[in-house]
Amino acid sequence: MEIATLGGGCFWCTEAVFKRVKGVISVKPGYSGGTMPNPTYEDVCTGETGHAEVVQIVFDPNIISYKEILEIFFAIHDPTTLNRQGNDVGTQYRSIILYHNEEQKKIAEEMIKEVEKKLGKKVVTELKPFEAFYEAEDYHHDFYDKRRSYPYCKYVIDPKVEKLFKYFPEKVKDEYKGRSLRLM
Repeated sequence: MEIATLGGGCFWCTEAVFKRVKGVISVKPGYSGGTMPNPTYEDVCTGETGHAEVVQIVFDPNIISYKEILEIFFAIHDPTTLNRQGNDVGTQYRSIILYHNEEQKKIAEEMIKEVEKKLGKKVVTELKPFEAFYEAEDYHHDFYDKRRSYPYCKYVIDPKVEKLFKYFPEKVKDEYKGRSLRLM
């Protein structure tokens, strides 16, 4: 198994998408990229910890590659907006890839160049070595699946999950194929 640590705005969104991806064993929301040890959600929301909301993804590289993980990551958020995803504003919502080894770094650098060429814009995704991951509080885990009627889920997360289904149908876990978002 391999690990990917990524931040693309609110971790509720990235967790919801990657839970539905074939080859992903687990997805945990948390905090990474900053300096404060053991931060809480309230700490991170101040923007003073240096941490971003991230997900830590454990995946089977025999089923999905790190590059494919990054292709999905770049498709579900805007990597060209600094410290912002939609109405979520602040350094904690920045686009960030925390690489676990030199191979991941190389793949991420190549992907950033590809995305810049495709979009014709500068990608502001921060790329830095992984140091520590602090798991988010329990109430953040599976937020989307537990609170589907919550307006944020309907208006912000649903469109990201729909992008996965539309652009990467072959990467969707079988148990989610052919199902309406309303029935999941």
